[in-house]
Amino acid sequence: MTEQPCPFCEIVAGLAPAEIVEEWPEALAIVPLNPVVEGHVLVLPREHVRDFVDHPAVSAATMRCAAELVAGLGSYNLITSKGRAATQSVFHLHLHLVPRAVDDGLALPWYSGRGGKQVHS
Repeated sequence: MTEQPCPFCEIVAGLAPAEIVEEWPEALAIVPLNPVVEGHVLVLPREHVRDFVDHPAVSAATMRCAAELVAGLGSYNLITSKGRAATQSVFHLHLHLVPRAVDDGLALPWYSGRGGKQVHS
């Protein structure tokens, strides 16, 4: 079985199209294919890192870039996943930055699964 090319590595290499929002030496921010709200972006490292535990230094640098991007812009969710069961669908570290507003109607991306109650952090 042939492994599929990493779509984010292809974007980083300039081989696949993306709407780039911001660039840093170690990361870039792009608009996802299906943003959940206006302003939703993904921040991904230029180096292929499977998830946030794969290479802590790269994860930290990517987080710093994400923080710089939304500093002073109001409320945001920062979401990342590790593994298919945690909803990771692209196995290249990426941070979702989702702008939020009071009563925006956007549900948190997780719930406890027990009685339908949402888990808040």
